[in-house]
Amino acid sequence: MTRLKSSRRKNRSSFPFFLIIFLLLAGAGGYAFVTWFEGEKPNITANDISPYLGKMTSLSFTIGDQKSGLRSIQMVLIQNGKEKVILSKDFPRAGKNGTGGTTEENISLTLDAKKLKMKEGEATLKVTATDYSLRRLLKGNSSEFLHTVTVDTKPPKVSIIHSERYIVPGGAGIVIYRAEDTIKHGVLLNGNYHPGFPLTDGSDSKYISYIALPYFAESIDESAIIAEDASGNKTVKPFVPVLKSPKQKKDRINVGDGFLGRKIPEFEEHYPEMTGEPLDKYIYANRSVRKANNQKIHDLCMTPGTKQLWSGKFLRMAGSGKAGFADHRTYYYKGKAIDKQVHLGMDIASTKHAAIKAAGTGDVIFADYLGIYGNMVMLDHGQGVFSLYSHLSQINVAVGDSLQKKDVLGNSGTSGMAGGDHLHFSMLVNGIFVTPKEWWDQHWITVTIDGPLVDAKF
Repeated sequence: MTRLKSSRRKNRSSFPFFLIIFLLLAGAGGYAFVTWFEGEKPNITANDISPYLGKMTSLSFTIGDQKSGLRSIQMVLIQNGKEKVILSKDFPRAGKNGTGGTTEENISLTLDAKKLKMKEGEATLKVTATDYSLRRLLKGNSSEFLHTVTVDTKPPKVSIIHSERYIVPGGAGIVIYRAEDTIKHGVLLNGNYHPGFPLTDGSDSKYISYIALPYFAESIDESAIIAEDASGNKTVKPFVPVLKSPKQKKDRINVGDGFLGRKIPEFEEHYPEMTGEPLDKYIYANRSVRKANNQKIHDLCMTPGTKQLWSGKFLRMAGSGKAGFADHRTYYYKGKAIDKQVHLGMDIASTKHAAIKAAGTGDVIFADYLGIYGNMVMLDHGQGVFSLYSHLSQINVAVGDSLQKKDVLGNSGTSGMAGGDHLHFSMLVNGIFVTPKEWWDQHWITVTIDGPLVDAKF
């Protein structure tokens, strides 16, 4: 009887031990199953992917697996039942807790369908990612991404209808061309891009691009129509204009204490970061503020209207010319040269607070104070052509207003870096300052723009 009770006590006391061992093994097995046999598939995200595949097509994917880690990635192109492997990548086991490889991989590729010997037409891009899970008989979880693309390796068709024969530094002109199957096209001239705009409201694929050379150009290094299609195929159609060099004009500007006393407080109000003596502040305004102002003007020209709003020559304000375009100015203080700048417009003076009229039909895109230009108005005349009116004493228009030629937009004045009451007038083509004299000349307008436009429409 005593032995039986002792045996029962021994069995009862050993039961919790085996239960603990069982629970530990079960927990370890459950953890191992959840960790090593997890069922979450890798994630494939297309960051940048085109519906077309051309000579230079970029692809970008982010592929990840946060559980067991990536084992492999494969990308193939499938066409007519045949597969071409464009990427195959394996990842070594990372060794953390006995599980997977890398948790995330960014893939960026540039494909050339021609080099891959793909045929024109439809194909399928397949991306497969596998992880280090032990599921599927140790093969892991797998994800697949399918994307249909159109293989197109033929460049856009471009033909020149009219190209500028002569151009001067600071001068403008046009190029008229036909472009088919494009998403972007324009003219590249010495590194500056000039977009093309439809020549008519029809669908005849004819376009016009207004072009310009900066005043400082010494040669024409590149001049071509550039067209790109949705597949990334590009066509470059060169043309060869002749550079006519103008004579450089020089001017001397004397800066006195009286001028500094009148102007520096105005600039201090708008540019409190200026420091030093009045002359130091003047030089800061003449250099740094001028540079920032010109960048702002350039940026305003980057979203032009698509239709030509103007017609005929641009209006010149009545009055005497006080300074010319691209005058190379040297500034003197007490007989000592302190700065050099280039004047990017024409200064015209008549009576004090003279009415300033729109030189051509256009939309107001700026009507505010802008540093050395003072109170300034800018008009967008469409297709990359702009006019600028500065040093105004009063602005009578607001951004968004549509003006007809000769509409009054303000009054002349001395705001900004102006010593006396006058209008500073500028013309710009796609953000490049050009000489207003061409745009004031009806003969130049007829020969350079109107005549070729009439011919091109037939």
